[in-house]
Amino acid sequence: MDLQTLWFAAVAVLWTGFLLLEGFDFGVAALLPVLGRTPADRHLMLRSIGPLWDGNEVWLITAAGAVFAAFPGWYATWLPALYLPFVLVLLGLIVRAVAFEWRHQSHDARWDSSWTHVITAGSLIAALGVGAALATTTLGLPIDADGIRVGGSLAGVGWTALLGAAAVGAFSVVHGALFLALKTDGDIRLRARAFALRWAPVAALPLLAWALIVHLRYGTPVTAVLWAIAALAVLVTWVRIRVDREGQAFAGWAVMLVSSAATIFGAAYPVVVPSTIDAAFDVTIADASVSDYTLTIMTWVAAVGLPVVLGYQAWTYWVFRKRLTAEPQHEDAPAAGTAPAPGEVPA
Repeated sequence: MDLQTLWFAAVAVLWTGFLLLEGFDFGVAALLPVLGRTPADRHLMLRSIGPLWDGNEVWLITAAGAVFAAFPGWYATWLPALYLPFVLVLLGLIVRAVAFEWRHQSHDARWDSSWTHVITAGSLIAALGVGAALATTTLGLPIDADGIRVGGSLAGVGWTALLGAAAVGAFSVVHGALFLALKTDGDIRLRARAFALRWAPVAALPLLAWALIVHLRYGTPVTAVLWAIAALAVLVTWVRIRVDREGQAFAGWAVMLVSSAATIFGAAYPVVVPSTIDAAFDVTIADASVSDYTLTIMTWVAAVGLPVVLGYQAWTYWVFRKRLTAEPQHEDAPAAGTAPAPGEVPA
């Protein structure tokens, strides 16, 4: 495998890892108004992602950084063409992070409710924006021979962006429900399981449709098999959640994402940004890549640093692996401004 192909695969893995890990905490945040009927419920839901959400965002930084470092031509075409969606993603992530930190600074009910809604809104905006951006890089943008967007600031935001936004948003919501069913106990667990059972088949449709469209345009027999695995994984998820096997259902939903992403990136290869104006204007990995010497240095750096990062994150998930239960609300709650326990999102 040549280095350009290796780094294309690395970028695909990083984006898939981001959606797989950040997807469930986007989903948990989106479900706060749906499953969190009481302050104790919402507190439990936020505790489930408290030690994990900020570490999961590292995958987004790494994925975007890998595109910039290995394929600057891809980065220079893709991000300016989708400036508005990416700005919305950044704003969503910023306000979400602020809300996580500020929510516990007061125990007033209105304050708590306001910042909880901000967490939900920021998470949904970020998830939908990432989905829109990724869909257009595999289904096409109106770019000319110089890789410059033709049209106004919304020229790249068409049906493909809407499909991608729906795919990532719907995937994340069910992913979050399955995570809550796996991570919590009590009423939240039951409600999350019922939600996933009801909505998983419907929520999978946009992502499966996105993968199928890319496959039908550019795919191979291998991507056909990958798409079939993704569709089968949805059925496995639904069957296992029906018999209260939350871990197996969560794994099945993850397989659906990984197989769909493999279908999309595998079928699109070697094109990184298709042009909807003329196929001759497509940006390929050969057009967008840095030199082999630079890719070689990057490969050695990644070979040393990546196992450390993966090991640390795996250790974090292992430490916080146990189920959580709702804790009784005591009158002697911590005073405003009191720091929370390490790794916990306070009420």
